[in-house]
Amino acid sequence: MLINPRLLVVDDDIDIRDLLGKFLSQHGFDVILASGGEEMFAQLKQHTIDAIILDLMMPGDDGLSLCKKIRANSDVPIIMLTAVGEEIDRIIGLEMGADDYLPKPFNPRELLARIKAVLRRKNTNSSFSAEETAFNQQHVIYQFKGWQLVQTSRELFSPDNIEISISGGEFDLLLTLVEHPQHVLSRDQLLDLTRNRQSGPFDRSIDIQISRLRRKIEEDPKNPTIIKTVRGGGYVFSCIVTKSSVRSS
Repeated sequence: MLINPRLLVVDDDIDIRDLLGKFLSQHGFDVILASGGEEMFAQLKQHTIDAIILDLMMPGDDGLSLCKKIRANSDVPIIMLTAVGEEIDRIIGLEMGADDYLPKPFNPRELLARIKAVLRRKNTNSSFSAEETAFNQQHVIYQFKGWQLVQTSRELFSPDNIEISISGGEFDLLLTLVEHPQHVLSRDQLLDLTRNRQSGPFDRSIDIQISRLRRKIEEDPKNPTIIKTVRGGGYVFSCIVTKSSVRSS
């Protein structure tokens, strides 16, 4: 379990910033506040951040632009705060690399639950003993079609041995797929296996993350051969998956 995880709240509304800062501090988080992109990047340079709560609508660089810039260099979990009814913004936010989203106005306790969920996903192995962790760091590596997914370091390497940037949500989804090759998994099963939030009737987060993964690992994302869609069923990871103890060079 993390001790005093550090959160960065980015919102141009001072009242919301202060409210979230006080609320999250009361629940055991070390909270840093920023009013926009310039302050946010300054704080990211100075501190190790465990998760970012990022408002969508801000003057200057908006949340979508900032999310894209963050993802260019970091896989830190991002929760987007979006306006009610702006589904397209939530979809674009997920496509830009956000791990979750929450529409305004929201109950701070729901945000607290979302934060805890993304931190759990980020620190999947934190409950292991030091001995178990050391073992896993040496052994749990999945390989498929030349690709390598390193579980404990949460890294993805291409067949050319190039590290591919991957968000926390994308990693958890890909890990779930490689752990269940040749098995059809529904969207609900994928949400459950990745410990994601419960989906609503029109939730598209799994579809969006699948699309992002395809753009990274498929030769032709429009005609996927690794992650295939099963009409009316969900998705299937069609490759043969093997494990190795040392990442191939």
